[in-house]
Amino acid sequence: MAKTVIIMGAAGRDFHNFNMLYRNNPEYRVAAFTASQIDGIDNRHYPASLAGHGYSEGIPIRPEAELEALIAAHQADVVLFSYSDVPHEYVMHCASQVQACGADFVLAGARSTMLRSNRPVIAVCAVRTGCGKSQTTRALVEILRNQGLNPAVVRHPMPYGDLSLQAVQRFETHEDFDTHHCTLEEREEYEPLVDMGATVWSGVDYEAVLRQAEADADIILWDGGNNDTPFFAPDVHITLLDPHRPGHELSYYPGETNLLMADVAVIAKTDTASDEGIVRVESNVRRMNPSATMVRVASPVVLDAPEAVQGKRVLVVEDGPTLTHGEMSEGAGVVAARKAGAAELVDPRNCVMGSIREVFDKHPHIGPVLPAMGYGKPQIADLEATINACECDAVVLGTPADLRRVLSVNKQVVRATYSHADSGEPTLQSIVTALLDKKCPEWRRTRN
Repeated sequence: MAKTVIIMGAAGRDFHNFNMLYRNNPEYRVAAFTASQIDGIDNRHYPASLAGHGYSEGIPIRPEAELEALIAAHQADVVLFSYSDVPHEYVMHCASQVQACGADFVLAGARSTMLRSNRPVIAVCAVRTGCGKSQTTRALVEILRNQGLNPAVVRHPMPYGDLSLQAVQRFETHEDFDTHHCTLEEREEYEPLVDMGATVWSGVDYEAVLRQAEADADIILWDGGNNDTPFFAPDVHITLLDPHRPGHELSYYPGETNLLMADVAVIAKTDTASDEGIVRVESNVRRMNPSATMVRVASPVVLDAPEAVQGKRVLVVEDGPTLTHGEMSEGAGVVAARKAGAAELVDPRNCVMGSIREVFDKHPHIGPVLPAMGYGKPQIADLEATINACECDAVVLGTPADLRRVLSVNKQVVRATYSHADSGEPTLQSIVTALLDKKCPEWRRTRN
């Protein structure tokens, strides 16, 4: 008889693991997904059009709080844990809960869930969310273009809407963001790449995503989400580490796996981190993965109108996931505001609206900043109302996307943008090109 499975997820890795391990596999039947981390992604179905044989009604997605009841109702044999950026201790608490209910607790291996590409693949991953993957991916786009190549960026999934319409998504223009009803989180990841003329792929069915991206490009850039492992088998595996959070590289799942698998360990934010933090992270890399090449990089932040911030009371709006499950108290916007001489960071807690208040209640570690939460139109409206209700002289946007395109703000807005900068030798370009020369000798040849 087929074993009954429940998949614990957060709208991304869980669907990919289903597709790789269980879709059209008669030895297993998935009874349900559970959902965590992201608001509003439960109480829907993984559609029959994507689920394959035997799922004519699709697969229900339920809140993780119902896990024990689901195990009992379906007499589940297996629970597969399938989301990222959580402490090791949290994973084992989940394991204890599942085992106490009588089911096996399973973690899928990184390699067993990787697809093979017929193009060279560079994977950009991290040990935590908010380490600086985005600017690293943008730097690699430029490096590859300078070699005469056309890279396709494939982003870790963020399918928070109608899954049947999100199987394969291609982003080349800003109109594509509206076509696919992108959340603010999606815009933050896609917009800077599209602005530099790159094509971004995402979706739900990554076999189909990969095959279409391969037909469109010479080389694949996997742009990871959170601290998840790549969906594609990489020829070069890059893992970013954050010296602002030393020790996290050894204590979060599956970020430690990325560290152990890395060909290149990028120590990010060296321009703002303490020497102690940098040394501790580098020591952990040498101890855990001595074969990895370490690269130090800075993450310079620039304001487009620093004079509007100097001596002023400012509200800083930061990247949402970096603050929430990334557990940072502040981000690049605060770095830029302080550097520009802001007189005060206005704490938004006294004027938060609707669902934004729930974010602060759930994540009390957040500093005097506003997380850019926008998982759907109601929450985007709450974010806009919160910004407009805050008494301040200016708003500093520390998110990768220009939120002025989706928000109507009644104050002067200043954008903080951050980029990649090498800090000595070896450089990112030198080590990545050397590894590609070694592993994929024909990688420099374009299709034309």
